[in-house]
This record gives sequence, structure tokens and C-alpha cells, in this order.
Amino acid sequence: MDSDLVDAVKALKAIFEKRFIPANFGKNDAETVDALKTKLGLPERYASFLKEADPLDVETVTPTERVRLVPASDLLSEQNGYGSSGNGESAMPGWRDGWVLIGHSGMLGDPYFLDTNALDAEGDCPVLTAMTGTDRLEPVMCASSFATFVQILAIAMEVAEDFPDDAMDPDEEQIFREALAPRLRSVDPAAVREGHWTS
Repeated sequence: MDSDLVDAVKALKAIFEKRFIPANFGKNDAETVDALKTKLGLPERYASFLKEADPLDVETVTPTERVRLVPASDLLSEQNGYGSSGNGESAMPGWRDGWVLIGHSGMLGDPYFLDTNALDAEGDCPVLTAMTGTDRLEPVMCASSFATFVQILAIAMEVAEDFPDDAMDPDEEQIFREALAPRLRSVDPAAVREGHWTS
């Protein structure tokens, strides 16, 4: 992992430990990850994450969202129901080639996915999400890169320390979002503009 991703993962692990929320990260050999890279077209930075910090049992906890990351062992099977249905049609209307599901909302079940069609020079790409249960997926960017996505998850967990984890009334949810926005703006202003985390 490069230094940006190392720092983001370190911050995420630290906040799980600080909040006494169990999280299990593992490692994978290069052969396993290379096979996934080939089959799914994974970007280099995400592949390095799976090698060094495979999210075996990792779900973030904040008042407005819980993000459950997909471990490497489930990555192929998790694509079922999203990509091609085998007859040339997408199993989920609006799902595009080059999108790779890497997590789910623990509250709503919505997917979090890499957009490998928008690779950058650092071997990374944006992370998107979309509401399920609609006629067609309308993707929203929730992070400009996977490294930033991990950083955002850590920041949201930090801000959530001052809030109860259980269901809150809409006013309290809004207070959480308002507390989160300036922290996220400093790391990914484009994601804040999209509004996934803050509106």
C-alpha cells in the first residue's frame, strides 16, 4: 500500500479500536489478489488494500450510515445480481461494465462500488453509491478515490463518537451531518458537493 492508503487504513483501524467496535482485517497472498485483479479489473490501489488489509469483518458505525466492506473471499460472488445476467443484459438496470461492488450500506443495503472506468494516474478510482429499489440506478460519487473513501469512513467514525449509535431523530441526524461536512470538505470537497454523506 502507498503512504496515502496506509495512513487512511491506520486511521480507520484506530477509530474502531478507540470506539471498542470489533473489526477484523486480514491479508492475502499476491496470487489470490492477482486473480481477482484479472477477473474484475481491480485498480492497483484497491488490490494492494486487499493484500494488506482485507476487510474480513468490517462495518463502520455512524448515526446515519453503516458501511460493510466486502472481503476478498466474497468479492466475486458479491458481483452477482449487479453485473451481466449472462444473456447480455445487466442483472440490475443501470449497472455498468467497470463497476465493482466493494461494500453495502448496513442500513439500506445500497451498494458501494468502484468506477474502474475513471482510473487515475495513481492506480485508483472514484467510489460511487446508488439507491436500490428504483427503476434505474442513479450513481452518486461518495469519494474521489478509494484511498479517500477509507479516509472518509474513518473521519465519519471519529465524528460519530459524540453521538449515540442507535436510531436518532431527524434533528440529531442533521446535527451529525453538519458536524461531518467541514471535516470531509478538507479531504474531498468534490464528494461533499455530491451530498451523499452530508444531506
